[in-house]
Amino acid sequence: MQCPSCRNEVSPQSTFCGSCGAPLAATAATAGYAPVGGNVSAAALPPIAATSGGLSENAAAAISYITIIPAIIFLVLEPYNRMRLVKFHAIQCIALHVAWMVIWVAAMVISFVLHFIPLVGILFFFVDLAVAIGFFIAWLLCILKASKGEYYKLPVIGDFAEKHANS
Repeated sequence: MQCPSCRNEVSPQSTFCGSCGAPLAATAATAGYAPVGGNVSAAALPPIAATSGGLSENAAAAISYITIIPAIIFLVLEPYNRMRLVKFHAIQCIALHVAWMVIWVAAMVISFVLHFIPLVGILFFFVDLAVAIGFFIAWLLCILKASKGEYYKLPVIGDFAEKHANS
């Protein structure tokens, strides 16, 4: 007997395929199609319903925050660029990365300038650390909200993402 999903051989007593995990209850109706030898040709089996592969909308939205690369990929790939939730979070992820880079470069320039003033340069280290922790918390919060399917808008970036996700 063959699994209707992956076409691997399974024992007639099995209720699930050992390879793909598909339920075999529906194959009881196709057991009459099998020749005496047990081999089933592809033409003898009823057509298999098409399954929608890929990620769920919530998973794709959360994965888009891992780095900037999945966000760009989800904006380009066909099933995901039509999903409003995925598109919103992908755009917000890219905007968050751009904002982080702009603030990081500005902090590096200010740190270099203030490095020659002894006490202010040391204090700026703590400001830089607080900004980094703030971006990390915002990034983590976005991942958690996206995995739940929520449209969590960051203060300025969220409005930009919402405007571009609807267009």
